[in-house]
Amino acid sequence: MDNNNSSILILGRQPQLAIAELEALYGPEKLQPIGENVARLELPCEKVDFQRLGGSIKLAQQLTVVNSRRWPELLASLKEAIPQYAQNLPEGKLKLGISIYNVSCDLASLNRSMFSLKKDIKNSGRSVRIIPNKALSLNSAQVLYNKLTSDLGLEIIVIGSQQNSIIAVTKKEQDIDAYSARDHQRPKRDSKVGMLPPKLAQTIVNLADRGPAGNETKTLLDPFCGTGVILQEASLMGFKTYGTDIDQRMIDYSRENLEWLADNTNQPINFTLELRDAMKDRWDQPFDVVAGETYLGRPLSSEPDTATMQKIVQDCNHIHKKFLENIASQIKPGTPLALAVPVWRIKNQYIHLPVLDHLEEIGYTEASFVHVKSKLIYRREDQIVGRELVILNKADN
Repeated sequence: MDNNNSSILILGRQPQLAIAELEALYGPEKLQPIGENVARLELPCEKVDFQRLGGSIKLAQQLTVVNSRRWPELLASLKEAIPQYAQNLPEGKLKLGISIYNVSCDLASLNRSMFSLKKDIKNSGRSVRIIPNKALSLNSAQVLYNKLTSDLGLEIIVIGSQQNSIIAVTKKEQDIDAYSARDHQRPKRDSKVGMLPPKLAQTIVNLADRGPAGNETKTLLDPFCGTGVILQEASLMGFKTYGTDIDQRMIDYSRENLEWLADNTNQPINFTLELRDAMKDRWDQPFDVVAGETYLGRPLSSEPDTATMQKIVQDCNHIHKKFLENIASQIKPGTPLALAVPVWRIKNQYIHLPVLDHLEEIGYTEASFVHVKSKLIYRREDQIVGRELVILNKADN
């Protein structure tokens, strides 16, 4: 197989958010979306800070391109190349898995192919155990449990791309156990203020801190810090964090959670927490970027009547308008903001905050992306209240 310096990323269930995150961090010129759930970065894997990416589930090194999308021809390339690649791995019994994306192949054919590849590898003098596929692609638990990113592990990824296919080998897999621990094991959680997933929190921080990381330590403000999920993820990325909330209970929860994080990661967490009303108070501490999940309004388990929905939107819009006006008067031109604000799915249509149509009047410019043209919305299919990610800069005065 021919090495090259491109990385392949397999994206999570919200691929548009993942593409925006990658573009924000690495620039549009290095990024090429492939289908709906794959992206290529013109960077070697060692230069991709995979641990801080919330929207990508696999990082792989591109090995070669095959001028076909037909599985029999792809299998022939794999049968020639994988035994050769395996010879460069350390001595010992290998573990082999294959994941297929955007290539037409049924599960039975894939598993038969795996046994054929096993025979070829054994004939080359290497002992190997194959990981049977329950679907065309292995999930994170299968990759991690079977240690396919270890020295003796090998997950081959095959990706259909227009007229050809990319073959890559997985280097890193999203650490689902670490995410689960940060989500479910932290001491304070509160469903009434929303349950922001740590992966989404990472994406929000990355969309706020656009561009490659420098050597300076930045301070991130979360003006609606809640139980501290944004502060938690930003701290792990190396930020100093400054969290404020109108509710003293949330300040106490954030403090306990951040202290728990410091104890469980054995690293210092530099944070400041203060009681503040984001609609009218001043922030005393300096900060460089703003990231957070704002007030999402009351939770809804069923679609409300029109009058109730109008009242919910009106109340949320008032809070957001006052907050955006207040913080605009306190920040420097160019200060980046990434906010998860409420969006509602009613009768198969989205209802957005009206203030988002008047951002320029308040003093903001909205960021745009080369590779993403749609709104950045995070929601499950059964949810009425979702999150819209709004990426802003304070405009020049």
